[in-house]
Amino acid sequence: MATHNDFGKEAEAKALEFLVQLEFEILATNWFYKKAEIDLIAFKNNTIHIIEVKARSYDDVQNPEDAITQKKKKLLIEAANGYIEENQLSYEVQFDIMSMLKRTEKWEINYIPDAFNSIF
Repeated sequence: MATHNDFGKEAEAKALEFLVQLEFEILATNWFYKKAEIDLIAFKNNTIHIIEVKARSYDDVQNPEDAITQKKKKLLIEAANGYIEENQLSYEVQFDIMSMLKRTEKWEINYIPDAFNSIF
């Protein structure tokens, strides 16, 4: 497995730990729908949270959340719709971002709830 894949998996594991500590129920990880992948799907307060995990090393110039393009948002929305339909759910859906920066061995986590909506 490539080093960048290891880095991403480590970030997703830390994000998952963070959400569990906040008492989210984790419904799925790395869920695929057509060409899209949802990193984490969680449930809390009668809301389905579609969570994109973006990680960078501390020396990158761009904030992790700034790397989420309009195309990525559209893919996440399409995948979220697929998940909702496949599981016959009728809850509110919220799109969140876990912005992860790693400095040496420590992660800095910025959880951005309701980061974008499904209307463009």
